[in-house]
Amino acid sequence: MSNTVNITLPSEKSVVTRHDPRILILYAPPKAGKTTLLSTLPNNLILDLEEGAQFVEALSINIIGWDAPNTESAEVKEKRHKENKLYMSEAGRAIIDAGKPYDFITVDTATELEEMVKPLALQMYQATPMGGNFKDDILTLPRGAGYYWLRMAFKACIEKITKLADNIILVGHLKDTFVTKEGKEVQAKDLALTGKIKEITCAGADAIGYLHRGKDNELLINFKSSDEILCGSRCPQLKGQEIKIADYDTEANNLVNIRWDLIYPDTIK
Repeated sequence: MSNTVNITLPSEKSVVTRHDPRILILYAPPKAGKTTLLSTLPNNLILDLEEGAQFVEALSINIIGWDAPNTESAEVKEKRHKENKLYMSEAGRAIIDAGKPYDFITVDTATELEEMVKPLALQMYQATPMGGNFKDDILTLPRGAGYYWLRMAFKACIEKITKLADNIILVGHLKDTFVTKEGKEVQAKDLALTGKIKEITCAGADAIGYLHRGKDNELLINFKSSDEILCGSRCPQLKGQEIKIADYDTEANNLVNIRWDLIYPDTIK
């Protein structure tokens, strides 16, 4: 009996079925207004790793680590729950148990998440035959081997986070670096993540935007790739664009005319 399956190969180009970036990376200079802007995104849960969302009205959870320690008492656990302080793993379980009610999940920031997953990287290494007795900082492993385990831990965490909502936003800090252009070193704007962690994370994103202020204090997001700015998009409405996401009302000290629909036309009508 044949197990051959008849496969019909495509004869025409497929149509675009999704415009919203599944994973969006936004990075910005300090105090550019990224957390304030993200608090205006409808049905967006901010997983706040740096206690920045407490200064704005937002759907947010204060994330204090990846996994709760085994030594934590029931009293300590109850107290921090009342204070809206959760570990990422238990926040994820709660979101899934609630039926994944959010359209958007924002990690604020991915830069801090890299630091937060170091204990997980150590656990992963300790689970190997050669790492059973290792108890030091994972990054002290010889020949840079610790960065491999940090990458594996960070990647595993991102994969878990992407299962919590249809749209994931990773917020990052800005890092100034230098690139060589026409024989000269020029300053470039980059995402503050380590080496290959940045490469893997950016490769998995559908859009990378640099958030900054314009000349009239409006908020702009640049998706135009260049040597000086790390950005880009595979989403057709964002590719090669710099969009004005919001104006700034100086009298009210508030963002106005916010246009999240320019980034998420499928979800925000």
